[in-house]
Amino acid sequence: MAKTSVWRSIANALTAEIAAGHYRPGDKLPTEAELASRFGVNRHTVRRALQDMQEQGLTHARRGAGVFVLAEPTDYPIGKRVRFHQNLEAAGRMPAKRILTLQTRPCDKEEAGALQIAAGTPVHVYEGLSLADNIAIAIFRSVFSAERFPGLLGDLDHMKSVTRALAAAGVKDYTRASTRLTAKLATATQALHLNVAEGAPILRTVGINVDPDGCPVEYGHTWFVGDRITLVVEG
Repeated sequence: MAKTSVWRSIANALTAEIAAGHYRPGDKLPTEAELASRFGVNRHTVRRALQDMQEQGLTHARRGAGVFVLAEPTDYPIGKRVRFHQNLEAAGRMPAKRILTLQTRPCDKEEAGALQIAAGTPVHVYEGLSLADNIAIAIFRSVFSAERFPGLLGDLDHMKSVTRALAAAGVKDYTRASTRLTAKLATATQALHLNVAEGAPILRTVGINVDPDGCPVEYGHTWFVGDRITLVVEG
């Protein structure tokens, strides 16, 4: 009978512990040094076991943070009303956002067309990370007319919610006019923010939200981690 390799035995033991609930989705596994001490092996052997578990979709490594048990992908509806906090709370996840940048600059041609404003007109740009249970699931960039919403950056900085910031600016409701979905590969910068490997599969959505009168209020790009989110297209 073929003898089970040591790294495979370690992977099997950790997998069984995950199945038994010793480690839950989102939990951090012990460090390579701790596992090497526990199993009486070198760190290379432990690394091979962890690599196998990641290839099986059981864990994911976050640069500088460690190895974590992978949570089940979260369903994220893409329909007439796309609301980040509501979507994640409905899925039983804890939503949060982290600001990367808030700035005002001239818009480019694409942004001008989407927002129906003249090219070069000032726009507010809100870039950040979307998190579920403190794990990054997406990078986003939202663009708004600075002329229509002069105080929006301050509200976004305070509220970290597009829905609430727009409501404070007088837009009590908005709906999705269009969404385009494209498969992409993570750039080096995106990989760093999302704690994935450069070139990992991600899903990009490009959407335009409009107010009740049909006037565009937000032009947004979002890059979702492919194995952490399931985009559900609603009719």
